[in-house]
Amino acid sequence: MMSFNRVKAGICLLCFFMVAEVSVSKAQKLTLYDLTSEYKQNPLGIDNQHPRLSWKIRTALKDVVQTAYEIRVANTSKELTDAKKLIWNSGKVATDQSIHVIYDGGPLASASRYYWQVRIWDNKGNVSAWSEPNFWETGFLKAEDWKAKWIQNKASAQNEPGPVPMFRKDFQLKGDIKKARLYITSLGLYEAYINGERIGEAYFTPGWTSFHKQLQYQVYDIFSELKRGYNSIGVMLGDGWYKGNISGARNLYGNEPALLAQLEVEYSNGEKDVIVSDGNWKTTMDGPISMSDIYNGESYDARKELSGWTSPNYNDAQWVKVEVNNQIPYSNLVISAAPPVTSHERIQPIRMITTPKGEKVIDFGQNLVGWVQFTVNGKGGENIQISHAEVLDKEGNFYTENLRAAKQKISYTLKGTGEETYHPHFSFQGFRYVKIEGAKEKITEDNIEAVVLHSNMRPTGTFETSNALINQLQHNIQWGQKGNFLDVPTDCPQRDERLGWTGDAQAFFNTAAYNMDVAGFFIKWLKDLKADQFASGSVPHVIPYFWEREQGGSAGWADAATIIPWDFYQAFGDRKILEDQYGSMVKWVQFMTDNSTDYLWSKGWHFGDWLFYIPNDDRDGRAAITDKYLIAQAFYAHSVQLMINAAKVLDKQEDVAKYETLLKNVKAAFVNEFVTNSGRLVSSSQTAYVLALHFDMLPENKRAQAAERLVENIKSYDNHLTTGFLGTPYLCHVLSRFGYDDVAYTLLLQETYPSWLYPVKMGATTIWERWDGLKPDGSFQSKEMNSFNHYAYGAIGDWMYKNIAGIRGIESAPAYKNFIIAPKPGGGLTKASASLETVYGKIVSSWEITGDNMQMDVEVPPNTRAQIVFPDLLTGTVKNEGGQSITDKALWVGSGKYQFTFKVKE
Repeated sequence: MMSFNRVKAGICLLCFFMVAEVSVSKAQKLTLYDLTSEYKQNPLGIDNQHPRLSWKIRTALKDVVQTAYEIRVANTSKELTDAKKLIWNSGKVATDQSIHVIYDGGPLASASRYYWQVRIWDNKGNVSAWSEPNFWETGFLKAEDWKAKWIQNKASAQNEPGPVPMFRKDFQLKGDIKKARLYITSLGLYEAYINGERIGEAYFTPGWTSFHKQLQYQVYDIFSELKRGYNSIGVMLGDGWYKGNISGARNLYGNEPALLAQLEVEYSNGEKDVIVSDGNWKTTMDGPISMSDIYNGESYDARKELSGWTSPNYNDAQWVKVEVNNQIPYSNLVISAAPPVTSHERIQPIRMITTPKGEKVIDFGQNLVGWVQFTVNGKGGENIQISHAEVLDKEGNFYTENLRAAKQKISYTLKGTGEETYHPHFSFQGFRYVKIEGAKEKITEDNIEAVVLHSNMRPTGTFETSNALINQLQHNIQWGQKGNFLDVPTDCPQRDERLGWTGDAQAFFNTAAYNMDVAGFFIKWLKDLKADQFASGSVPHVIPYFWEREQGGSAGWADAATIIPWDFYQAFGDRKILEDQYGSMVKWVQFMTDNSTDYLWSKGWHFGDWLFYIPNDDRDGRAAITDKYLIAQAFYAHSVQLMINAAKVLDKQEDVAKYETLLKNVKAAFVNEFVTNSGRLVSSSQTAYVLALHFDMLPENKRAQAAERLVENIKSYDNHLTTGFLGTPYLCHVLSRFGYDDVAYTLLLQETYPSWLYPVKMGATTIWERWDGLKPDGSFQSKEMNSFNHYAYGAIGDWMYKNIAGIRGIESAPAYKNFIIAPKPGGGLTKASASLETVYGKIVSSWEITGDNMQMDVEVPPNTRAQIVFPDLLTGTVKNEGGQSITDKALWVGSGKYQFTFKVKE
């Protein structure tokens, strides 16, 4: 018979395992993923002493809200489990905050790695396991951390495009390597190699910024490229944006490319080596790239390749010593905040044609931004020339007139030693078609491909409907964003422009934030906007700014200074973006105030409602002209409203009161100047009514009739839009707000010019700059300004996500902490689905109508809540996935997956 003590021990042991099993079970109910530091996963460079940490929650349970978190930080992953070695432990913090939690530990050291973990508690009594260890690594936190010297090849100081300078250095490592980092930047674009291997996956580094005010550097983990003993580093420098051709001029920032590189190595025994750019490096201009330019392309002679120049023991006796430049500052160096430009899709040709002119042309089937890559065999000295274009003309010939002065051409001369593979190094092109000249027989459909390049923004949004044309429109919007979000938000990626126009960026921001994770991209760009803002408070037309004379202050363009920070805050819940940009926002609003008389902004030059509808032969005044000062006053008011919003978030109560008074006066001046006693606007255009209604410029008792006038105007144009860059983003939003969803759908589904679907019907694969870039008869709009890859008119995507799918945020709970799912079926659509990966997790909204039955499927991320609003089509009772009846037209739900079914009006 078992003794009592043995029974007791057995029971205790059983209890232990039961408790352990319950603990594990509870932990398994919550897992944490997508941990980020300053929006980046395991970043190698952060120059912030107090980085912000975020995480997402995964669980199968419904209605889960975080109630507390605990974060721990250590110097190594092993030390995370040793309480005595932690450099910070937040303790258990009772809060539902899971984004932008500020590290509040001791000072961080430069060039150091810190590991962190988090665990959470929820409202159901569950506690997660500790997350997998993640890390962030600091960059150089002070200028003195740079031991490297700026080096140059004086022969590169040329006014015209010429050979790229090449730099190299051999060095010896004396022990077993534990850690190795390369900190590098340049004036110009760099491409770096160690021991024959290209470093990193990024292109066009260090990126385009206001170079004299802030110059980015990058950090690379090069542990795997190095070896004990002799090693070699080599770097090429292209002209890039620094000294290359920009908008018809060269050397806008300087005429001598320069390199700054610091390689830090830590050995297993704790010792360190630092290899820096200095006077001991050597340089040459005798390489294969004889010309490289952002607009014009690249010339490459493979016969001049210097085999092994980035490997140890290369014979560089013919190279010369570099010049050290001690005048270039270090104070403007900042870690790269934006995602790097990387390669993405590889697109194969869909056909090869011979044009009526006898040209050999390859069609990739998609207007894209990037370059071609090909592999060929041939004799040394044979030359291949490849030109790039977006469209073929009416006769089917290769068309480049809309590129203006941009040549977009590459030249490759074979070395003739076997199989050769090439793509450009320091130039990108916008194209769908390429023309092959020279040894054109060397290129076939089988040995050439198009490589897509853009900033490495994670896709966050999906959108699809039962209408194939709308789906193609969404495709075009996304590809327009890909092509123009290449380090800066360019207006177009192909002609001799490719500039960061502020008006385009602010008009498209909300759509951009649905499609992709644009946080880091716009943090970087807004820093440049702030840096380039004029002393007067005026904001340049383009960012980065480079013209000598002051050009800025245009309504709807300069308002990017207020619109994007506020919309960014709404999308990402980032209070810091408002803190960082607040001074810039204040300066811009003050500029408008300083240029107003009795609160009426009626001075200055403005772009107006850019590219609005103008008939070819406008004899009866059908051009949709909107008074530019009416537009200016409306945006003046909007920016003041955004100042009020930002001041409230930042708890600047004096500013709130100040701007509330200013707003009343600005709106009163608008009514006095631009509104008749009967409520009619002095400009009868769609844009005039859209801006007046969207920005609440009219007294409430005059808004309904203004909306009616807007609808009447639309009908007078046979249900076509007439808006330009400033009216288009808000047009359908205003219609929906005032109960005209049917008219919004009519405009969206309009297939004839001017409309969103007209380019789709004409074969567009991206968004066009003009509503009729290609006319019905096959002819083109003005060659001086006719891009087939813009994104501004793609701003309709914001309305599609918010209204067709019904995913919309709530201003008082940014970042979709609380949000609304309120789809508005219409336009003959039978189904639609969309998803959005927010900082809390994925939101899903989909619906389908079959006969008189409608089904809605919704997914709400953990730690958020959603208000489900059923459509007006609803008749009868709603039933949820459990078969229970819901009598309310709207209801709040916590996290989880839901399904609703109901009858709808036929």
